[in-house]
Amino acid sequence: MLEELKSGTPAELHTVLEANLRRVTPALEQLGAELPEQIRHGLPRILIGSDYVCEQLERQPQLLAELHQSGDLWRSYEPGEVRQLAQATLQECDSEAELQRRLRLIRRREMVRIIWRDLNRLADLAETTGTLTHMADALIDLSLEWLHEATAARWGRPMARDASGELVEQRMVVIGMGKLGAYELNLSSDIDLIFAFPQNGETDRQDKNLSNQEFFTRLGKKLIQSLDNTTADGFVFRVDMRLRPFGSVGPLACSFDALETYYQDQGREWERYAMVKARVVAGDKEQGDELFTLLRPFVYRKYIDFSAFESLRDMKALINREVKLKNRDQNVKLGAGGIREVEFIAQAFQLIRGGRDQRLQQRELNRILPLLPECVGMPQQVVDELLEAYGFLRDTEHALQALADRQTQELPRDELGQARLAFVMGAKDWQSFSERLDGYRRTVSAHFAEVIAPAEEAAEQTEHADKCADQWHSLWDAELESEPVERYLRELGFAEPQQALQQLRSLQQQRTVQMLQQVGHDRLQAVLPKLLKAVGGTENPEVTLERVLLLIQAVLRRSAYLVLLNENPGALQQLVRLCSASHWFAEQLSRQPGLLDELIDPRTLFTPPDKAKLNDELRQVLVRIPEDDTEQLMEALRYFKHSHVLRVAASDITGALPLMKVSDYLTWLAEVILDAVLEIAWRDMTAKYGIPQKSPGEPCDPDFIIVGYGKLGGIELSYGSDLDLVFIHDADSNLMTQGGKRELANAVFFTRLGQRIIHILGTITPSGQLYEVDMRLRPSGNSGLLVSSLNAFEQYQRNDAWTWEHQALVRARVVSGSERVARSFEAVRADVLGQARERSALQQEVREMRERMRQQLGTAPSRESEAFDLKQDRGGLVDIEFMVQYLVLANAHDDARLLTYTDNIRILESLEESGLMPAEQAEELREAYKAYRAFGHRQTMQNQPRVISGDQLVEYRERISGYWGDLME
Repeated sequence: MLEELKSGTPAELHTVLEANLRRVTPALEQLGAELPEQIRHGLPRILIGSDYVCEQLERQPQLLAELHQSGDLWRSYEPGEVRQLAQATLQECDSEAELQRRLRLIRRREMVRIIWRDLNRLADLAETTGTLTHMADALIDLSLEWLHEATAARWGRPMARDASGELVEQRMVVIGMGKLGAYELNLSSDIDLIFAFPQNGETDRQDKNLSNQEFFTRLGKKLIQSLDNTTADGFVFRVDMRLRPFGSVGPLACSFDALETYYQDQGREWERYAMVKARVVAGDKEQGDELFTLLRPFVYRKYIDFSAFESLRDMKALINREVKLKNRDQNVKLGAGGIREVEFIAQAFQLIRGGRDQRLQQRELNRILPLLPECVGMPQQVVDELLEAYGFLRDTEHALQALADRQTQELPRDELGQARLAFVMGAKDWQSFSERLDGYRRTVSAHFAEVIAPAEEAAEQTEHADKCADQWHSLWDAELESEPVERYLRELGFAEPQQALQQLRSLQQQRTVQMLQQVGHDRLQAVLPKLLKAVGGTENPEVTLERVLLLIQAVLRRSAYLVLLNENPGALQQLVRLCSASHWFAEQLSRQPGLLDELIDPRTLFTPPDKAKLNDELRQVLVRIPEDDTEQLMEALRYFKHSHVLRVAASDITGALPLMKVSDYLTWLAEVILDAVLEIAWRDMTAKYGIPQKSPGEPCDPDFIIVGYGKLGGIELSYGSDLDLVFIHDADSNLMTQGGKRELANAVFFTRLGQRIIHILGTITPSGQLYEVDMRLRPSGNSGLLVSSLNAFEQYQRNDAWTWEHQALVRARVVSGSERVARSFEAVRADVLGQARERSALQQEVREMRERMRQQLGTAPSRESEAFDLKQDRGGLVDIEFMVQYLVLANAHDDARLLTYTDNIRILESLEESGLMPAEQAEELREAYKAYRAFGHRQTMQNQPRVISGDQLVEYRERISGYWGDLME
């Protein structure tokens, strides 16, 4: 056999091969006279790649035959199987010494199996690290169970009172950090643990009882000994407790309250990084879930947190110094282009965006990296390259550790060690292995530099920017003395430097700035010179600076936003560009600075999605939030709305979207949100009260619609538009809901459903409100029922509605809810609007209503030459709308085509096609309507009122007034 093995291996490895073959010969003999082909095939890599396995087979010759004959060597474990195997081995264990012995026997068996499968590529990386982690979980948890009972037998059971005041037993929660927490254990990992327990209290022993703190400290010590002690049988896992609060000087076990207080008050950035991978690995997992709910805000900030880049740079700098100090440049974990850099790339985006995007709140790197193209716009090719490199680096790490069961990531420097590693990694020699490894490390280093460029590298690339920054810092430190600052600003492009200087002085003198901690001050000073340079390049630098400083003042207490701008030159340029064009845009950002994240990727910033994509995107956001967490659902809806309004505005400001498309997108956005709000409200209500019945035995689904009037109905929403809504149901009002904890009459149910919808839309949360809702167009207005039945709505429209309410119905359409009820509503609308009307009476009523509106809402006639209200004054938007509505009401009984559309532009087209309006007049009114809307739109974007100078739009006003006189007077 020896000659056969030698024939397939390099000559320099024959000595190792021969020595280890002698060690395992007794184990091979137990397999029979004829060595199984599977064993024969896998043996060379084990003999050359793992002295540890050879040693274990030498000590326990029957182990290989048992693994082969059971089939465990040749298959992947099923979920939970490693725990079952461990439980069987630990049954009836009667002492701590016996517990320790059996734990080590379990580890020996499983490590031989895992290393054999790993080195022979019978298991992929995910299987190897997953099996190691599941083994660790099982051995920690089973040891803890045994030791808890033993400790309780001596000192009593630790007790505390729950929320109801009842005494309940406390159990330890063991938190696994690092690779253990992320299911990424390597072949010779330490395990980083933190011990916690829910509440302070004491054991129930009558004499010599212990505080819970002391009980769990003693239990923790016993657990560490059972795993970490090196005995004649070896060890189970090296245990590291230094990641606990206050490190090695802190208490070994902490209560939940103590942990929460520590991380809130004293938690450092590197601890956030560590907690990304943390999970409960043993003990009371239900209580552990509650603990992580408490700790999650520390790890994942609600806002986009680009300060993570700074923290990771600092950590990487410390690692680099240690690598140089200890000559670890050949370390595949810590060296340049190593495993740690891949981990930093993934975890940077987790820390930055994980609070906003829950998909990133996972632990395994191999799950995080594939999310980055969708979540952060990382090119797919980059992700593919990182995953491939990571896999090779981890395989190399395992090959290094399999040799002697040592925790090492250092490449061998001796020729024999190099030859052994190259052979195990499938390379023909050390040179070819090194070339491949170096290629992967260069790839990782390049991508790492792009994501988390070290400060010194960035400085080399931006020497000019640094000089500007140094110059600015000296000016700021000199308290912005007039002459040098004005000269500096003039050089940057400010035509009125005195005005800009005054704005900067105002910023400097703010108490918030003066009270900034050093890190906040440094971040402000890092970004200001870049902002000033960008602002100086605009057409209106003084105005733009005033707008941008609004945002700066808004984010001073959350200076991570300053880091976002400093880290993303493209985002800074977009901010300046858009603030230069729109005061409204700057004001919205200052109110919702979390939206700064939307400026980073121009691919999404200037390409708002269509309705189908909006709907899909919102559903993906909401599906990741627990259905019963209404507060979080409301926050998610608000961020979704604000971010998409920002995208539309950016496309609008830059001319990428015409006015009509802007309104389309804003209307689609409202419809998608209304769909989601109705679904949430329906789910909440039916969970509590059951499902209303359309008819006896026939449940509603949901037989409820939301009707949009006004700008929403007319597909003409603008920024800040409120929603004119009417709620209608089509169920028997006298029936009751069924299946809930408390049944209600249908009429009451639908009223509360409407109230719930208004609450979700209109409640002001930290992120503002979704929409202001106006319900005054419902039957009987504010004095009417909040929700009408379809039959009641129809009867009201036929018998009691005023003419102006039928005018409003012209622009009404169903925007959410039951398709069946929507069709019924459209039939009612068509029937009501299609009634024959006496023209002169209709004309008089429309004219009188228009005149009342002018008097109440328009500019005083004596001032019309000085000011013009785009909407309400003579010749304004409402004149066009009233003429259109009059013509629809007067003629729909003869031509149903007039009822097809609800927006004024297409209704005008229908009037033209029907011959009810000359083509020239229809085109002029469409042109005027678009011009007015565009003008009002620009006024909104600059936060200007819709009342403009009286000498503007005169030609349109006169033409519209003329048409009004011809038609209505």
